[in-house]
Amino acid sequence: MDYTKKLSACASGLKPSGIRRFFDLIEGTDIISLGIGEPDFVTPWHIRDAGVESLEKGYTYYTPNAGTMELREAISAYMGRSFELSYAAKDEVVVTVGGSEAIDLAFRALINPGDEVIVPEPSFVCYGPMASLAGGVPVHVPTYIEDGFKLTAEKLEAAITPKTKVLVLPYPNNPTGAVLEKHELEALSRVIVKHDIIVISDEIYSELNYSGGHISIASIPGMRERTVVVNGFSKSYAMTGWRLGYACGPREIIGVMTRIHQYAIMSAPTMAQYAAVEALNNGDADIAKMREEYNQRRRFMCDRFNAIGLDCEMPGGAFYMFPSIKKTGLSSEEFCGRLLREKRVAVIPGNAFGDSGEGFVRCCYAASMKNIAKALSRIEEFIETL
Repeated sequence: MDYTKKLSACASGLKPSGIRRFFDLIEGTDIISLGIGEPDFVTPWHIRDAGVESLEKGYTYYTPNAGTMELREAISAYMGRSFELSYAAKDEVVVTVGGSEAIDLAFRALINPGDEVIVPEPSFVCYGPMASLAGGVPVHVPTYIEDGFKLTAEKLEAAITPKTKVLVLPYPNNPTGAVLEKHELEALSRVIVKHDIIVISDEIYSELNYSGGHISIASIPGMRERTVVVNGFSKSYAMTGWRLGYACGPREIIGVMTRIHQYAIMSAPTMAQYAAVEALNNGDADIAKMREEYNQRRRFMCDRFNAIGLDCEMPGGAFYMFPSIKKTGLSSEEFCGRLLREKRVAVIPGNAFGDSGEGFVRCCYAASMKNIAKALSRIEEFIETL
């Protein structure tokens, strides 16, 4: 059978993830990975206990499509106390299978065929493909080290056309760690309102901000009504395997997202929802502890990269370092491939996150300090051989 005639042209034309494609090369042991963006912490005990208790009590049935009311109320309270945002638990919050499903739902709820979606790069790999699968046209806007890898109002204005409908705002940023300050968000918001654009604000790293409290663009005057805020539990509470996220926004948009979720997924995992209530209600100290540990690793890694001779800016958020490897004369993929083969250290080529990431590599400091120190020593040895 000729499957090329049977498969979706859009789906079959998707390129493999640059992150996963690189990790297919990893074989054997004694490899130190600074690649996968996953906390090395285990989900805190009290959160795990809440999940176990839900099983012991037999809470194994479907929940309401949008999530349990208890969890939605906890999310609403969290958004209020943390970011000064008010969302009605009843119809302005939907619980999803990870933040990724929330992004997918937002695209599918908002995009008609041919609508343009602006995606700043470097950025996480999912936005462009998801926009395409929803029938949209991704418009990639490069950012550079000279601008701190931040989307500026001028670059946004230049990328807008009559077909522009959605802007993805992925800050704190993966892979660069860039954070947008309030005045930068205000400048962007003026352009967004002027052109009547909807924002999907991916704030999964909101709790990992080392330069001050996170500010959501939805809190800027005029922006709440045109912003879908996406967040989750994977990064801040070390709950990657629980697969739980959420979206908050205007009830008209959240309502459509919930209907899509109803047909595609039905509901998020019940056990994870009970654990998430405990996380939101009693997990602030866990976040603070993990953030402080990440902060120490961040400073150590940045100092070491600069001492080695790889220029590196101190990231303001998330748990990624994005050092320049341009001085080596190697491409990002050459650098990462050789480092893996010769020194058994795995990092991600910068071009996996967009063309403007070429000349850089992403290193995750959500690894133990011991492994970070060992990996950086190996990287130094590798640099000395070039």
